[in-house]
Amino acid sequence: MKNKNLFLTMLAILFVSFSFAQDQDQEDEVTPERSNVQEFTPSKLLKKGQWDIKFFNSIYTQTERTDEASNSVTVPRETFFTSTTEVYTGVSESRRINVGLIVQVRSNTFGGAGALDVFKFKDNDQARSGLTVLAPSIRVQPFKNISNFSFTSSVYIPIFEDRANAPYLDKRSIFWETKFFYDTTFGQDKWQLFTQADIGLNFGEKSTDADPNTSNIGERFANNSMFLPFAAFLSYFPSTESTVYVNAKQAFLIDLGNEFSQNSTSVGIGGKYQLNRVLNVEASFDKFVRGNNFQGLGQTFSIGLRALF
Repeated sequence: MKNKNLFLTMLAILFVSFSFAQDQDQEDEVTPERSNVQEFTPSKLLKKGQWDIKFFNSIYTQTERTDEASNSVTVPRETFFTSTTEVYTGVSESRRINVGLIVQVRSNTFGGAGALDVFKFKDNDQARSGLTVLAPSIRVQPFKNISNFSFTSSVYIPIFEDRANAPYLDKRSIFWETKFFYDTTFGQDKWQLFTQADIGLNFGEKSTDADPNTSNIGERFANNSMFLPFAAFLSYFPSTESTVYVNAKQAFLIDLGNEFSQNSTSVGIGGKYQLNRVLNVEASFDKFVRGNNFQGLGQTFSIGLRALF
């Protein structure tokens, strides 16, 4: 009942924000000389009728993690592939409301399998794959005069089969995440600082309350918890069509009743390039440099394709 009331309260907050932004009017056209790479950071919303489709793929692989404290231990290679498709469109004349849908497919391997074995999409005692979540999503620019501040709120709903004694596939929880974005450009449009702060709530039964004969206990590790990641990206634009960036991220998983918590720190590099008026491509690399309580200390390799029209 406590989680249900919290969930309803957050829905009410979203509704108020949506109504607030709809009641105000601002037409903020894209500056013609700025490319999509420069203009459409996550802080910037779409015009009514405009579409943003992003296909993003990442491979996280590890051969070490922390123990209950922050000591590093070696483990057989584990690899996690995530393919995320995000589709958003503008729905308000004021360019301050976007709605969308997020779809994720995952493939994981364990027990020392090669990192590229995730692309075999197998299901056995050392691998698992499938369509995992659907997430309806809304983007809002809450303040009329601050076009470079916005938030995105999404509800991730697990749709994959719950299987006992199966390898881990994804979190077995309804996950409500709200991401706050802000960016600022300086140095004659050659530099940009982008910041992100998230608040995520995982809902679901405790691991100890799940039936081990029918449920995957390991997929309930994050239930009844709050997820708080923070990130900062510093970008440089060698040209209007390209950018390179460095980033740092700090994340906390805070226990709200499941008796499990984590935290981690990662750093990374990446770049984007505008292929044509519609398409741009992105590639990045991130490394976890520290963690606590069974946090992986691996690397993430990502590549994405984005269409704006």
